[in-house]
Parts: sequence; structure tokens; C-alpha cells
Amino acid sequence: MNYIEIKTTFEERGEAEKLAELLLDKRLIACGQVFEIASHYIWKNERFIEKEFILMMKTKESLFGQVEKEIKENHPFEVAEIIALPIQNISKEYANWIDENTI
Repeated sequence: MNYIEIKTTFEERGEAEKLAELLLDKRLIACGQVFEIASHYIWKNERFIEKEFILMMKTKESLFGQVEKEIKENHPFEVAEIIALPIQNISKEYANWIDENTI
């Protein structure tokens, strides 16, 4: 089994927490963590520095497509950040916990 960490960002903390709860309810993720960050980016040829909230989620690689679909359907941004990083090393106990808490 392969595991990934998926991340996306939101303008409001409540939006990130709402998506985390939705994905937990559907058992598509085992964990969602929300952090406040400062994002420096370019959008439509204009530079921005904004407070955002990053949602980092742990799940199985096989669930990426379903998580991506839910993010796109429930995200307010025109182009949502959806990035999945492979988890290279993971304890057996943590992997088992992800397995037990996702479909």
C-alpha cells in the first residue's frame, strides 16, 4: 500500500476545516491538519502576499482521485492548489491507522 500527503490552501480557516470534516466523514482521509501561512504568489500578472490556511491530509494513494474531485467540487478558488506528495517512509502503526480510518 502507498500513502500520500495532499495539500490545498484556502482564504478562510472555516473553509479548510469544512473540507477536512467532509473528507473525514466520507473516510477519504485519515487526518486533516490546518495551519495559517503567508502565501506569496502571482495571479493574473499581479503579485500578492496573503494570509491563507493550508490543509494537509494523509491518505492512501489510491484515494487521490476521489479526494481531488471533492476538493474541486468544494473549493472556492478558480484554480485550487491540489498537490500530493508520496510518503516515502511510514511506521507500520501509522500506516495501519490510515488503513483503518479510510475506505
